Amino acid sequence: MAAEGMLLMDFYTANPLCSPSRAALLTGRLPIRNGFYTTNDHARNGYTPQEIVGGIADSEVLVSELLAQAGYRNKIIGKWHLGHRPQYLPLRHGFHEWFGAPNCHFGPYDNKATPNIPVYNGSDMVGRYYEDFAISRASGESNLTQLYVQEALDFIDRQAAAGRPFFLYWAPDATHGPLYASRGFLGTSRRGLYGDAVRELDHGVGRILSRLRDRGLDTNTLVFFTSDNGAAMVSRSKGGSNGPFLCGKQTTFEGGMREPAIAWWPSRIQPGQISHQLSTVMDLFSTALDLAGAVPPSDRVYDGTSLLPTLLNGTEVDRPVFYYRGDELMAVRYGLYKAHFWTWTNGEDERSKGIDFCRGEDVPGVTTMQQVNHTDSPLLFHLGRDPGERYSIKPKSSEYKQAMRKLEDLVAVHRAGLLPGEPQFNMCDSAVMNWAPPGCEKLGRCLKGPKSKPYKCPWPH
Repeated sequence: MAAEGMLLMDFYTANPLCSPSRAALLTGRLPIRNGFYTTNDHARNGYTPQEIVGGIADSEVLVSELLAQAGYRNKIIGKWHLGHRPQYLPLRHGFHEWFGAPNCHFGPYDNKATPNIPVYNGSDMVGRYYEDFAISRASGESNLTQLYVQEALDFIDRQAAAGRPFFLYWAPDATHGPLYASRGFLGTSRRGLYGDAVRELDHGVGRILSRLRDRGLDTNTLVFFTSDNGAAMVSRSKGGSNGPFLCGKQTTFEGGMREPAIAWWPSRIQPGQISHQLSTVMDLFSTALDLAGAVPPSDRVYDGTSLLPTLLNGTEVDRPVFYYRGDELMAVRYGLYKAHFWTWTNGEDERSKGIDFCRGEDVPGVTTMQQVNHTDSPLLFHLGRDPGERYSIKPKSSEYKQAMRKLEDLVAVHRAGLLPGEPQFNMCDSAVMNWAPPGCEKLGRCLKGPKSKPYKCPWPH
């Protein structure tokens, strides 16, 4: 893809965790605006496990809704993660089709204390992970990625036959623990099961691109490849690598939020390009609407901008990137300078249990195990000379003073225009878990859940 398109070297997700990143991609708005954060404790990452009461609010307008209004046929394949209760599911928010699950494929569970995660086809559950859709925790074998690839190919074929514009949101999760790969890919990588899963995803992407070519759609289809957060360093050798970047998933260091990104559009995007345009997943919202000629509601602030000038003409413009962890603005980048106003990896209590978001990459005063407020004297790094954020610029230097003036001005403007959304990750309740998903009654597979006992969700990091 990169050889035939554009590699974006300075591309960011909107959060160092899954659910908030996906909500930002689909709404074009930071999680602090669209409600995908918590105020239960300061600067805590949250997401949408089965116990979560909240989800994507009806007041948020998703790119899928706007594209549907513009005549597009929309499908999501794989993990949704914007809430699992009926009112939050994708067919309520602009998608016409869905094959996948509302949550991560954690399990197996006993369906007594915790239900297994349902898999949906359209608006109805068609089974559950580990029961009807096998994932072997012993061998790592599962055919899920193959199912997701075939769903994509079938969808493309149908839209090609109908001559209809489409939006395909392909969100497989084989590289999220517990890892899995199909039989034909097991044991094929020197990187173990994680490498097997990556190879299968790579093969699947190749099949999707080939199908677009076969149907004559490649020159009229923008394909964008990226991730929702950095590799999980807590997984050690069973996870990915963030290369030279510091730490990983759960943190607002570069390893937590800077992502691989490839844009592919034969005949429109010139091959073999590399761009250093600062960009984020929220730009995909604006880019898609730009391509479709759709206009988003004007009653709210958006954090993305269309990447078409960059993708088609190689244009690069200066803009900031804001790094949030929960309800706190942790850092900001502009140009090659990044300032940390707060630092935190995770607590010593978790480190003692082997939970380490920085895999031993301790940088004194930077990868702090406690939340440290640097607002009075932010830590400043030059990401060109120091992409690993190891050598902060001295506060008394003229370079520091000049860079910080600009960064602090950008933060002041950002804060002045910030209207936080209603936090969706504050309340949990075992009664809202996937006991009786839509469609379970048709299968005779509904489960009886406990009585409602809402409680504040505990977010340790």
